Amino acid sequence: MVVVMSPDATDEDVAHVVEKVEAVGGEAFVSKGVVRTIIGLVGDLESFHHLNLRTLRGVADVHRISDPYKLVSRQHHAGRSTVWVGQPGAQVPIGPDTFTFLAGPCAVETAEQTLEAALMAKAAGATILRGGAYKPRTSPYAFQGLGVAGLEILADVRAATGLPIVTEVVDARDVPIVAEHADMLQIGTRNMANFGLLQAAGDAGKPVLLKRGMTATIEEWLMAAEYIAQRGNLDVVLCERGIRTFEPATRNTLDISAVPVVQATSHLPIIVDPSHAAGRKDLVVPLSRAAIAVGADGIIVDVHPEPEVALCDGPQALLGNDLRDLATAVRKLPPVVGRVDAGERIRTV
Repeated sequence: MVVVMSPDATDEDVAHVVEKVEAVGGEAFVSKGVVRTIIGLVGDLESFHHLNLRTLRGVADVHRISDPYKLVSRQHHAGRSTVWVGQPGAQVPIGPDTFTFLAGPCAVETAEQTLEAALMAKAAGATILRGGAYKPRTSPYAFQGLGVAGLEILADVRAATGLPIVTEVVDARDVPIVAEHADMLQIGTRNMANFGLLQAAGDAGKPVLLKRGMTATIEEWLMAAEYIAQRGNLDVVLCERGIRTFEPATRNTLDISAVPVVQATSHLPIIVDPSHAAGRKDLVVPLSRAAIAVGADGIIVDVHPEPEVALCDGPQALLGNDLRDLATAVRKLPPVVGRVDAGERIRTV
């Protein structure tokens, strides 16, 4: 069951609902969005009905949700949500009315490489910079990232370019330091079901980019998002990055159908990662066009000034003509499907 509070509901109104629910043995999870507050209830439904929650001050509506994911479901949230990323005064939207282009190096290697990649991304039309300071790798001998030094480089590059940054966090113990530097926390495919990390990210007070696990169903993915939402954070963006199938021609199989399925099921924004889906730069532009056409709220793409010497995922990183082709697609195709560039909707107040 979900209690939807009125836009003008006070903290005291919310606390009163929580108190009533807990008095009958239930649990209440408060999630505060930009416009309204939602309270997810866990416990005996019959006891909740006796509380007459709709009559309490500040309550706009009460919904019984059949989906196992209560807070991220569209059953109580008919309109799709927009998540704002960035520092106050320069926030970039990711949501149903815009198309957001996120780009940058898969891994932060040096200050020079990261700045050059960021400038390349910005010139191509990107409005959010991606870059990995912590890199969970299949091999323990592969480059694992610069850690805090990488976060500091990203913060310096943000200051130089004005681009908000999204970076991955791989350990719940690192959430505070990553949240201190980043505008958005990324949960990668290998950690989608790391529930302690999901909860810690939900507590951090920053938007979260949640990638789909490489073997996860859509329901499992949305349940992972529910872990974040249950901690009071509804600023979650989903990312389809390809799933593992029997087909070896690409690194993963991009499940393009996940975009409309998720949009029909959840109010959360969803973007596509064609770089990690394909693992090949020649497929990034075609898959990006497909993502735009199917209605994705954005794409996240790898760029690198020297892919041949990249310490991580060089074969999929774009530059030169490939990046120019992508820039053309990002500029021309979103208006065809009714989207505007997220850069035109940056929130300056």
